[in-house]
Amino acid sequence: MTAFATISALIPLAFTESSGSLISKGLAVVVIGGLVTSTLLTLVIVPVAYEWFFARQHKREMLRFQK
Repeated sequence: MTAFATISALIPLAFTESSGSLISKGLAVVVIGGLVTSTLLTLVIVPVAYEWFFARQHKREMLRFQK
């Protein structure tokens, strides 16, 4: 939610064409990219990796108990 609000606030700054906005424009683009990347990592990649590692560990434990 806060990432969405920050991205929404930075979008006008990223697309502005006024003079003297070269540094601000670049900063806005970098911050937007970082927020999108971190949000995707947090919501998609980390849970998938956790499930993958947990499933592997669970399989090993099940094989050990069957022996």
